[in-house]
Amino acid sequence: MKKLNLSLTVCLIAAAFSGSLKAQDTNTDNHTITISIPEVALVDIEPAATKNITLGFTAPTEAGNPITPSTSNSTLWLNYSSIKSVADPTRNVSVKVNALIPGIDINVTAAAATGSGAGTLGTPSAQLTLSAADQTIISGIGSAYTGNGANNGHNLTYALAAGSGPGGVAAYADLQATASTVATVTYTISDN
Repeated sequence: MKKLNLSLTVCLIAAAFSGSLKAQDTNTDNHTITISIPEVALVDIEPAATKNITLGFTAPTEAGNPITPSTSNSTLWLNYSSIKSVADPTRNVSVKVNALIPGIDINVTAAAATGSGAGTLGTPSAQLTLSAADQTIISGIGSAYTGNGANNGHNLTYALAAGSGPGGVAAYADLQATASTVATVTYTISDN
């Protein structure tokens, strides 16, 4: 009898406990989702396989004329990905060259962004004459991506000018004959 009473008591307690659990359910419920978004600041030049270019000058065939630069080169594209931080709402891309060539101005122009990108893409500056100091070529980049590869992002046009030209900083008198001189152009994406 004691066993029966004990079993009956355990069953009643279990039934009462399970009934109180059901009473906690309502017609709505919720849970949380934790979301993490990384800060991103990436830049590259495309097409990666052929991003080294050659520019030069042609000697005059008539005495009294200056050397003439080769045609400009527009084969390269500037790509970037950016997720801005709360502290720094926009980013810039700057450009500089590691070696100035006496008597030569190296000019670069970035076109407006085109291609498959989205977000707050940056605004290109006017033509720049490269120097050893960083200069802003794209400003106002927010959270954005340009798309990857050629025909995405900002098309870059490089042109040479012998010194003393309009808007130039080099002097023609500083020119020296050379078989080839290599200059490295560096692009950097950074917070404002």
